[in-house]
Amino acid sequence: MTTPLFTDDDLAERFNDARSTIATMRDAILAAHHGRMLTPPRVHAPLGGDSRLTYTVGRRIGHWFGYRSYDTATGGDQIIVVQDDSTGEVLGMSVGRTLGHVRVGAIGGVACDALAPAQASTLGLIGTGPQAWMQLWAIHAVRPLTEVKVFSRTVERRQQFAANAAKRYGIDVIATGTPDSAVEGMDMVALATSSGEPVVDAAAITAEFVTTLGPKQVNRHEFPIELAERFPTIVTDSPPQVRDYDPPFMFSGTATGQRMTSLGSILDGQPASGAALFCSVGLAGTDTWLLADLIGR
Repeated sequence: MTTPLFTDDDLAERFNDARSTIATMRDAILAAHHGRMLTPPRVHAPLGGDSRLTYTVGRRIGHWFGYRSYDTATGGDQIIVVQDDSTGEVLGMSVGRTLGHVRVGAIGGVACDALAPAQASTLGLIGTGPQAWMQLWAIHAVRPLTEVKVFSRTVERRQQFAANAAKRYGIDVIATGTPDSAVEGMDMVALATSSGEPVVDAAAITAEFVTTLGPKQVNRHEFPIELAERFPTIVTDSPPQVRDYDPPFMFSGTATGQRMTSLGSILDGQPASGAALFCSVGLAGTDTWLLADLIGR
């Protein structure tokens, strides 16, 4: 039997339905919460200089195990492999970047659906890369948007992003001149940058739901640490990954860090009180879960 191999071109049309992809991701997060999927923190193999090969692995007990590997220096293609849990037979592979972007977007969609106010309809977005695009894709699926404001450092990129998003979703998308003006007065905020310094003033954000994808380490984080102080609910997709950060996670050893709970717990019925900050760190096994689901279809 030929082993399925998916490339970015193969996947381009397979994840148009954001709602079903988010539902699949919700199943994965709950499986990890209940111990049906094993999700250890990512591991790194140094390759000299700034380069290292990173692995995230997962096992859906009784079904499959698998891994994702990528080189941190080049930001190139990622390899995702799923193998049968009892025989080790390779069930399928993915090569490229699309599946990883979909996975992060879908996790954000699950978090938004669980934590954002039901009536939320406006989004402030910092960042215009693939991850920012997938956050918009997912958030719009669970909270139909009426307005989006977007900022990134390059004028041309934010204007092009706004034009593409307005055409895709048929809503008002405005490219703003400053990061603060992109988030002021918005119901929800998504930070999707690679910045090691805060990209927005904490006082400018009044949203009831904020999701952050970028760096979140001590002395290297995309939002000011004081932002978290006004959120009674702080959530992450992977507490084990938070504990394994090196350098440590930005809330390590603080009262804020002690308040952090898992997205799986929220999905399982733990009440969330008031405004919520979601710290996406990449729950292991979720990429292989998506690939296994795709193979099954």
